[in-house]
Amino acid sequence: MKDLLLISGGAIAGIVVAAVVVVLLIAVAGWYISCRNSFVTLRNRAEEAWATVDVQLKKRYDLIPNLVATVKGYAKHESETLERVIAARNLAMTSTGDAKLAAENALSGTLKSLFALTESYPELKANANFMDLQRQLQHIEEELASARRYYNGVVKTFNTKLDLFPSNIVARRMGLEKRSYFELESEEERRNVKVEF
Repeated sequence: MKDLLLISGGAIAGIVVAAVVVVLLIAVAGWYISCRNSFVTLRNRAEEAWATVDVQLKKRYDLIPNLVATVKGYAKHESETLERVIAARNLAMTSTGDAKLAAENALSGTLKSLFALTESYPELKANANFMDLQRQLQHIEEELASARRYYNGVVKTFNTKLDLFPSNIVARRMGLEKRSYFELESEEERRNVKVEF
């Protein structure tokens, strides 16, 4: 009888240990699945946020030729500035990834120089078509700034989770890498530019 009790006690202990191991495996699997799904959600949000930025950039690209054409009518001898704006626009449209971020920053700089031309041409400032295009561009730039903030917020959350332990283990297994922020690259672009219309 004593042997029977020892066997049943050992069997019960074995069952308890097995149950604990199964519960731990289920908990680890549940955590892994949850963490992986969280990364997938953040990755999709980052892609959606970038798509929103892309839509605003497309609107800006479409507006720039109209601005250049309007300015060209008044500032015929400013062809170098106009050519730089168009070249920057074309580069920004064809770039991807981190190169697109740099190209966008360069385009913003050339647009500032385009608007600075209006100081030399008061009749351009009075042109209704130019003023309407300028208002449209200002609205697009505000929407673009909002879209960039959202994108950067999502990227911050994604990159933070990518760095934190133990979620970084899951990120490595998924082959995820940090995403770049949409930010200004030069000190000159950070300064306030006074442009009056």
